[in-house]
Amino acid sequence: MAAETPFSHILVPVDGSDASIHAGMVAMRIAGTHRIPITFVYVVDLAVADRIAGASSTSGDETARELEEKGKRYLEYLSLQARNRGLKADQVIRYGIPHSEIVSLARELQVDLIAIGQGSRSGPRRSMIGSVAARVVEYAPCPVLVVKPSSR
Repeated sequence: MAAETPFSHILVPVDGSDASIHAGMVAMRIAGTHRIPITFVYVVDLAVADRIAGASSTSGDETARELEEKGKRYLEYLSLQARNRGLKADQVIRYGIPHSEIVSLARELQVDLIAIGQGSRSGPRRSMIGSVAARVVEYAPCPVLVVKPSSR
C-alpha cells in the first residue's frame, strides 16, 4: 500500500528577498517529491507604498503599481522555475497587510503547507514592526515551514 502524501498544495509568499526565493526553491523540491501544486503570492503592502510615496514625489497609487510590477517579476521567475521542473504553479498578487493576506489566501485555497522565507531584519526595527514570517506562523491555518536564507 502506497503511503499517502502529507501535503496537497503549498503556498509560498514571495517578497524578492534571497530568503523568499530560497523558500520557493525548497517548496519546489517538496512539491516535486509529492507531485503537488504550488501557489506563489506577492503582497503589495499599501502602508509601505504610502510611506515610500511620502518620502518621494510619487503618489501612493503609483508606488503601489511599481511594487506590483516588481512582484510580478518575482512571481514569474519562481513560476518559470517550477514549470521547468514539471510542476503546476499559480501566481497571486494581493494588496494589504502581508501576513493577513497570506493567511487569508491560505484559508481560501485550503493549502496544507506554507513555505516562507525567514526575514533578515534585526535590532529595534524587527521588534517594532514584527516579522511577517512570525505572524504567519501565529495565525496560519496549517503548518508553516520557515526557510532560512541560503548560505551558498
